[in-house]
Amino acid sequence: MVPGNDQHVSPESRAAPVGRKRVTTMTHIAEVAIDLFARDGFDDTSVDDIAAAAGIARRTLFRYYSSKNAIAWGDFDIYLDELRALLDAIPAELPIADALQRALIDFNNVPGTELPRHRRRMALLLGVPALQAHSMLMYAEWRQVIAQFCARRLRVDATAPVPQTIAWMTLGTALAAYEQWLDSPDGDLNALLTEGSRILSEGVAALG
Repeated sequence: MVPGNDQHVSPESRAAPVGRKRVTTMTHIAEVAIDLFARDGFDDTSVDDIAAAAGIARRTLFRYYSSKNAIAWGDFDIYLDELRALLDAIPAELPIADALQRALIDFNNVPGTELPRHRRRMALLLGVPALQAHSMLMYAEWRQVIAQFCARRLRVDATAPVPQTIAWMTLGTALAAYEQWLDSPDGDLNALLTEGSRILSEGVAALG
């Protein structure tokens, strides 16, 4: 989502009843909420509206999400785990620049059937002022995954300037691609990410 995608979503989750496992239930709540936000507006949709549409009690919803702002992100821990797994699977001999390019494209590879919902989600995350503060917290966690990967490769601390700079560059590349995609109904997200990650790769390679 940015820094994240909906490719782990299964069709069955759209009708997930109370009692399903955590991932399925969180996904179902998020999907219902995103549809309501897109239809009625974020500010005009209440937690009670989401709970009712999801077929769960308000208190059940808060077992999964701490706030309405968090719902639009879905189960963000899953996204972070996916990103870590992608980075861990990249061969050690592949340069950092190329590794980041591969991970960024693969992480944001959204199945065609999920693109409309993914577009609605990203439009909310990037366009709703009320979500911006919470989004910064999510971006910070996402950047930390990138920084930790770079730090391991560079054998420095993840808080060092270079890993942190690369992490910010990677996030900026993803956000720029998504903004372009949202501005163009016929835009190709994969092509935008590919072009952006190429520039990112060249920039990181220049760091030596």
